[in-house]
Amino acid sequence: MELAAEALAAGDEPFGSVLVGAEGRVLAEDRNRVAGGDHTRHPEFALARWAADHLTPAERAAATVYTSGEHCPMCAAAHAWVGLGRIVYASSAEQLASWLRALGVPPPPVRMLPIPDVAPGVAVEGPAPGLAEQVRDLHRRFHQPA
Repeated sequence: MELAAEALAAGDEPFGSVLVGAEGRVLAEDRNRVAGGDHTRHPEFALARWAADHLTPAERAAATVYTSGEHCPMCAAAHAWVGLGRIVYASSAEQLASWLRALGVPPPPVRMLPIPDVAPGVAVEGPAPGLAEQVRDLHRRFHQPA
C-alpha cells in the first residue's frame, strides 16, 4: 500500500508491488511508473523481469508477489512466463473496473481479466476487504483530485 501511495504522490496511478522470497525476505519492490508515457511500466511486470534476471527457477516458484491490485493480463502473463509463485492482491480487477466506471473513467485499452483467466497455474489470494477500501480511496484521489 505504501508503494501505491508513493506512486500517487509522484503523479502516477496508485499501484505498488513487493516480491518476497520463500524465507519472508523482501527481494524487490516497485511502484507504477506509467506517467512518463510507457504504459508497460507496471510494478508487477518490473518484478517479473527482475526475478527472471536474479533468481533461479526454484527461487522464483517459491516467491510471492504482494500487490495493491490484481495483475492486469500483461503482468499476469509475465508472472506466469517467468515462473513466479503465489500472488496476493489487495483489490481485484473486478473491483477496480467497478470503481473506475463509477468515477466516469473510460475503460482501458486492454480488458481487465482475473489472473486465473490468463495464468491458470498461478495461485492467487485476494481481495483483502480492509485493504481494498484503501486502494479504492487512492484511485479516487488519482482520478478526482481535490
